[in-house]
Amino acid sequence: MQAFEKNSTIFNLLSEGVSEGIIVVNKKQNVVASNSAAEKMFGYDKDELIGQPLEILIPKRYHPNHDKHVDNFISKSEKRQMGHGRELFGVRKNGEEFPLEAGLNPFELYDTTYVMALVIDITNRKAVEKDLRMKSEALQSASNGIVISDALKPDNPIIYCNASFQTLTGYSEEETIGKNCRFLQGDDKDQDCIVNMRNAIKKGESSQAILRNYRKDGSLFYNDLYITPIKDRFGTITNYIGIQNDVTERVKSQQEKEHWAKIFNESLNEIFLFDKDSLRFINANKGAQNNIGYTVKELKKFTPVDIKPNFTEKQFRKVLVPLITNEEEKIKFETVHQRKDGTQYPAEVHLQLSRFGDQDVFLAIILDITDRKNYTLKLEKTVQERTKQLTEALAKEKELNELKTRFLSLVSHEFKTPLSSILTSITLLAKYTQTEQQEKRDKHVNTIKSKVRYLDTILTDFLSVERLDSGKINYSLEEFPLSKLLDDVIYNANMLLKTGQRISYPRNIDDLFIYFDEKTLALALSNLVHNAIKYSPEDTAIDIIVEHTTETIEIKVVDHGIGIPEEEQKHIFNRYFRAENALLTQGTGIGLNIAKQHLENLGTSLDFTSSENEGSIFTITIPKDLKQYAHENYFIN
Repeated sequence: MQAFEKNSTIFNLLSEGVSEGIIVVNKKQNVVASNSAAEKMFGYDKDELIGQPLEILIPKRYHPNHDKHVDNFISKSEKRQMGHGRELFGVRKNGEEFPLEAGLNPFELYDTTYVMALVIDITNRKAVEKDLRMKSEALQSASNGIVISDALKPDNPIIYCNASFQTLTGYSEEETIGKNCRFLQGDDKDQDCIVNMRNAIKKGESSQAILRNYRKDGSLFYNDLYITPIKDRFGTITNYIGIQNDVTERVKSQQEKEHWAKIFNESLNEIFLFDKDSLRFINANKGAQNNIGYTVKELKKFTPVDIKPNFTEKQFRKVLVPLITNEEEKIKFETVHQRKDGTQYPAEVHLQLSRFGDQDVFLAIILDITDRKNYTLKLEKTVQERTKQLTEALAKEKELNELKTRFLSLVSHEFKTPLSSILTSITLLAKYTQTEQQEKRDKHVNTIKSKVRYLDTILTDFLSVERLDSGKINYSLEEFPLSKLLDDVIYNANMLLKTGQRISYPRNIDDLFIYFDEKTLALALSNLVHNAIKYSPEDTAIDIIVEHTTETIEIKVVDHGIGIPEEEQKHIFNRYFRAENALLTQGTGIGLNIAKQHLENLGTSLDFTSSENEGSIFTITIPKDLKQYAHENYFIN
């Protein structure tokens, strides 16, 4: 002790300049010197440790072995770390233990051996190590996959992955370290959420997305990935932590819910959900809303009893008892439902008890059985539809057969009278050979001409029918003066006029040109004028009126004849139809039908107004933009 005191000044100068605690002991393990760092570490005042045994700084549980360790250390007399890997603890004046590290250095001074201990309080380091160890263990034991990437290196390589990540993906630590997290995407990189996540990383922001990822074995899993940047004290992003959660079951469950929701909403049947206890409606699909007429918001104010006029609440609850008591899994019954507009319909109800979230509900599937209740009507309708289909399939053949039959009938009926008149007139002509009998000859010649024209008209009509039915018809559109066409039609019609009948020619049409098929218009006008003559009495006028606007040209044929009965007007354009009041007048009943079909083929209309015993007005309306129509219809030349 005295030897060391001689050099205490030097020791103090040296020891006070270091931050570690320094304690010097002699062979008897008594403290001969200490610096202020050591005194503060152990809780003693200045020089309070001098002369004290070293054991006051060592926990009592280590005392039995301490002397042996000291003797062994002094015998070897070498510099070394105290404890040889064991944890060391010191004890403060107040009895508090704390971890420490100590380096031992033996030395001699004036033939006396001393040991100097360099002591470091590692309480804070141990706390940090414990915290890091706990965090590391937490990362390793976390159920979520965790990866850490190095943001300071190109492409953010992974520098850490925990066991859960390896279990989740099937990749080992060696197969993962150094790669970018995108390797889990495989070839499935076209995902919208990836773009958002990359943008967030560029901005140094946290992000979250559910990605389609693939395990090492190629199987798909949905990865709910959270990425968080880690910054140093200068604000530089040094790392990214990625927390991965397998949400495959959740996504599939959601997809399944969406699938069933789609089926629920798009089902054509009515589907309702209503509460087990209150019976209040909870939801209804589109089919139910469309048929019942109420929205879901409106239905939530009601119970099924409100749409079942034949049920009271007591009766309806009685129906539900087998489901509530589990006697039945499903029940079915028929009832009547009332819509929002008051109409009713028969319904077949299928009911079962189910769960919706955390509440018990009834699921009702409703079938509108109106058709079933009207089975006979439906069957008759089906027969009618089948008959109609069969009729349409055979229509062409049937029409041809009818045409042949009617043609033969006309040959025997319509042809017989004019042919007889022609034959009679020819016979009489042979008898009138004198010059003074020329008037009689002319009369019979005119009769022959009239009857021949009539027969020619019939044959022309039948040829038109055949062309229309076979589709073998072409139209030639060109521009021509309307006055020329009307001159020809009126000239030919004059030969058919009855006594006192006259045709009124339209005015102011000399400069009117029309773009149309000239033969078709002549055929239609001739038919209308001939009908006007045929069904009008003697001494009456037949007026042809032409009116034109910026868009159309209207040609009207007006007569003051027998007219068409109102109840038969809807059939007037039907083929072979003849009104009751015209049956005694010769005719085939196909002229109007042919005229209308031809005109409509050319984008033109034929309409009429008529009053019985007052006359009729037939109007042909021709659009002035017929050139455009002609280009859009390829069958027109």
